[in-house]
Amino acid sequence: MSNAASTAAGQRPLIDHFGRHITYLRLSVTDRCDLRCVYCMKARPDFLPKSELLTLEELTQLSDAFIRRGVTKIRVTGGEPLVRRDVMTLIENLGTRLSTTGLEEICLTTNATQLPRFARDLVAAGVKRINVSLDTLDAATFARLTRGGRIADTLAGIDAADAAGLKIKINTVALKDDNEHSLRELIAWAHGRGFDLTLIEIMPLGEVDAARSDQFLSLAQVKADLEKGWTLTPLTDNTGGPARYHRVEETGGRLGLITPLTENFCAGCNRVRLTCTGQLYMCLGRNGRLDLRAALREGGLDAVDALLDEAMALKPQAHDFDVSAGAEAAVGRTMAHTGG
Repeated sequence: MSNAASTAAGQRPLIDHFGRHITYLRLSVTDRCDLRCVYCMKARPDFLPKSELLTLEELTQLSDAFIRRGVTKIRVTGGEPLVRRDVMTLIENLGTRLSTTGLEEICLTTNATQLPRFARDLVAAGVKRINVSLDTLDAATFARLTRGGRIADTLAGIDAADAAGLKIKINTVALKDDNEHSLRELIAWAHGRGFDLTLIEIMPLGEVDAARSDQFLSLAQVKADLEKGWTLTPLTDNTGGPARYHRVEETGGRLGLITPLTENFCAGCNRVRLTCTGQLYMCLGRNGRLDLRAALREGGLDAVDALLDEAMALKPQAHDFDVSAGAEAAVGRTMAHTGG
């Protein structure tokens, strides 16, 4: 169904004042996670009280509000979305919209630890693709980066998702010293399994017990290092996200590069982010937000619709990330609070 057809009669498509069509909602269902990744949160995170979270019914209502305005893709995120109790109820509800509305895709970002329990249910609900966060294949490095996680759990989840028929993409944050010398191995492993892999530059979001300048690794440098032994052929593929893709001729696989610092990608931004407390962020790297939870509870869907119009007027042209030594975090909230 076309985007025009997906917008309900009388509803305006979501178009910001730079002419960008917003068709992609990243929907966080929890800030909680069963891992503690060093670039994502503090060792002792301050999780939100459960009383502040949107209910699953409210998450569904707000998703419907976005669908009516032309959103065609919803990515369920967290934290780790699969640790939220009864989250499959929400995903199953969204799945029913795939055949009855303009919603074209539901996908998920996960650390994979819960996938042995949920992979088949996700497929049954209509999920076809997932992104799995994995920064190393080395068990000791994985345990250090996740502050105690077991790589065996993540690999078991990947195997379960693969067996269930989910299309898997690996997301890897490039980290100076931590994984920069093993990225080639990880890419070759992913391509050998038939998975795409996307490298991501670290972003200055929140205080995480480490200096971002110490963690940052330029993907321009990584690409140059990879090209010393591999041929990277640029592709025109577009999956609706910020990644620029290359074919690695030696592996036959696809490699994505997300470069918010070395090569800004904001001109084509088509997304907004809704947190598990109902805060709508028009930009990952800005503090501007609108409270859809209060609007829904106090004024219903008409009030939500009015705020979506306001959001389009407020969406900035670009972020202004800076990871140089001494620079402050772009925003105070962590990625886990924003939604990954």
